[in-house]
Amino acid sequence: MTEADTVLDVRDRDDPPFPVISDALDDLDPGESLHLVNSFEPEPLYDVLTDRGFDHEAARVDDDEWHVTIERE
Repeated sequence: MTEADTVLDVRDRDDPPFPVISDALDDLDPGESLHLVNSFEPEPLYDVLTDRGFDHEAARVDDDEWHVTIERE
């Protein structure tokens, strides 16, 4: 995976992050990628990404910080 075109940090959101993440994925142009920063591993998102044709790599960078890089397959 390459450096992401868009970074989305959802750690401090008061509302559910899924709609914001979904909108960010919709806004990606072919060849672009999204770097998601979250306070937990967003495991429920992985099946959604696969169903929508995205590939992802996740890494835990701290006790309460996960980074997920998302690209179209």
